[in-house]
Amino acid sequence: MSSHFRNRIARLLVGEYLGLLAVLALLIAFFGTQTPYFFTVPTLTAIVNQIPALMLVAVGMTFVLITGGIDLAVGSVLAFSASVLGVLMVEHGVSIWMAVPATILVGACCGLVSGAVSVLAGIPSFIVSLGVLQITRGLAYVLTDSTSIYVNQSTGIQFIGGRIAGFGVSPAFLFAFSVVLVSQFVLHRTLFGRYCMAIGFNETVVRLSGVNTARVRIGAFVLCGALAAAAGIVETSRLSAVDPNAAIGFELSAIAAAVIGGTSLMGGRGSMTNTFLGVLIIAVLQTGLIQMGVSEGAKYITTGCVIVVAVLLDASRTKFSGVMRHFFGD
Repeated sequence: MSSHFRNRIARLLVGEYLGLLAVLALLIAFFGTQTPYFFTVPTLTAIVNQIPALMLVAVGMTFVLITGGIDLAVGSVLAFSASVLGVLMVEHGVSIWMAVPATILVGACCGLVSGAVSVLAGIPSFIVSLGVLQITRGLAYVLTDSTSIYVNQSTGIQFIGGRIAGFGVSPAFLFAFSVVLVSQFVLHRTLFGRYCMAIGFNETVVRLSGVNTARVRIGAFVLCGALAAAAGIVETSRLSAVDPNAAIGFELSAIAAAVIGGTSLMGGRGSMTNTFLGVLIIAVLQTGLIQMGVSEGAKYITTGCVIVVAVLLDASRTKFSGVMRHFFGD
């Protein structure tokens, strides 16, 4: 890409960032006027402490989307990884210091399977991840015998999802936000991140320049799987239980957060901080609708409309980027 085109894309991302902040502020102001309970410290801290799992999954999804792929298995990988954590700690008495790394490794292996089969076999990641979704969900049911596993306080896992005295936020949120910042640095300041962007933009050119594009694309899936497993740990801590039915449909929320944040479904463009704002927008929207007493059906309809609008905006941004590439070159 020419420096002129990169500067245009950078300005576009900054514009999206400011636009997302404006949308978030408008949503908070709107729901604050519609219900007396929304614009309060308990509600706002509850929103912050409920989103770490989605933040982690959305960051991983952003990496995959930027490379031009998609991972629909993240929700099932979250449930499967959480099931592994619960079985290790509750049924086998494994300490948290060994169970947590093992759980993240399981998630990374799930991502490795999705990425390797898709990239090396040349099968669309949409289809491969659908298969992995079914497999990992089934494994979660097998491990837990289709029942919830309750985690004792003695395991120490509850600390992650608890609240820090005097601050109101959980260690899980601080960890997830740190992952967002680190991922933003990786995406824009490291070779791996730049290769991810370049592959989504034009994989053929990157491959002809001598880069092992398969390794980079598989790496994005591995990272996505590991972050989904981390989200499973966070959810287990928050709920003090493992549910094999957890995170059904979670992949749609993660994709929606990324796309709302400006990540292109076609690949080549994205920002982790914008994805974080996308997560906040979804969380505020859902919490506000619940407090307004909106029915479950209407909540799904409203959230679905937001996703459709985000996809339409993504399509318009993609066309705009194509026009700039035509006039200013790659």
